[in-house]
Amino acid sequence: MNLSVKNITKRFTVKGTPAIFDASFTATSGGITTLLGPSGSGKTTLLRVISGLETADEGRVLFDDRDVTRLPVRQRGVGFVFQAFALFNHMTVRRNIGFALEVRGMSEAERAKRVDELLALVQLEGYGDRYPLQLSGGQRQRVGFARALACKPEILLLDEPFGALDTRVRAELREWLIQLHQNTPLTTILVTHDQEEALELSQQIVVMDHGRVIQTGKPSEIYDHPQTPFVASFVGTANVFRVKVETQRATIGSVSVSVPAGVPDGTEVQAIVRPHNVKLAKDTDSGPTATNGFTAGGADHTGRSLGTITRVTGLGAYVKMQIALTSNDSVAVQLPRAEADSMNVAVGDRVIVDLADAKVFVEDYSI
Repeated sequence: MNLSVKNITKRFTVKGTPAIFDASFTATSGGITTLLGPSGSGKTTLLRVISGLETADEGRVLFDDRDVTRLPVRQRGVGFVFQAFALFNHMTVRRNIGFALEVRGMSEAERAKRVDELLALVQLEGYGDRYPLQLSGGQRQRVGFARALACKPEILLLDEPFGALDTRVRAELREWLIQLHQNTPLTTILVTHDQEEALELSQQIVVMDHGRVIQTGKPSEIYDHPQTPFVASFVGTANVFRVKVETQRATIGSVSVSVPAGVPDGTEVQAIVRPHNVKLAKDTDSGPTATNGFTAGGADHTGRSLGTITRVTGLGAYVKMQIALTSNDSVAVQLPRAEADSMNVAVGDRVIVDLADAKVFVEDYSI
């Protein structure tokens, strides 16, 4: 089932700033679409509008061609998984999963069969007679998924479902959710502020900020081709430099990178480059005048500059370095460990820093 959000606006006070403003996106059938953004960006409010827990002031919510904007929750056919588990601690796992089926009047035999199917689906066979407090956090959240799937919803809504879990369990449940989705390819909307979670799980990401949809696309599009400085700096790590254009160049301290034609001199832009896109080479010239194609002053016109390593941190398979450029600007660099080891550099060494891959933004739009 396709899910379309069309120009949704939601206010909680008559004259207040909208929690959601003119938000639109389409989630295609069977995939995971993630609403990604910082706290207060409107992700959960938009999810609640989709579910029917909140009513939009403007705009429409469509399930395929069916307008559900004014329908109550029980008529929408959605399943909901919350961050805080929201299980009944006085009920067994089996009763938690089957409770909605019981309320709907399903017979005991049919209910037992469906609960057994769900326990197998979430890999909790043999746990049906336990109580929630006898389970780990990851197991409790899988019970939450089973309960959401009990009534065979057409759309699954996940509100920070792994937010209350530790890092290792989160990683395990992400892998589990991928497998679950392969077995039950529901149209799923996931809310998270965790970029790694969004990039790993999603077929589509909707980046939000201050109640607005900023960019929508595949994870690779969002990461590799951000349309605004906010998206570039929020999704993944980035070096951000605010500079002015001079003679069709953006000078980042002592580093000069090209600017597309048509940007007037004096325009303030943001130049953004991801740490893993910064190229690094050991400087072999120890004299007072730079070589390797550089001018005396430490920069050339290919986006390269001289710098000094001020910090080296091992991150497992990667090494992160902090480089002080000759202009006192600082840039973070991330290299595969093998590459860093082959360079044989340490704190205090001079290096050649190549920022030619920097992406230049004018105001809040890329060019």
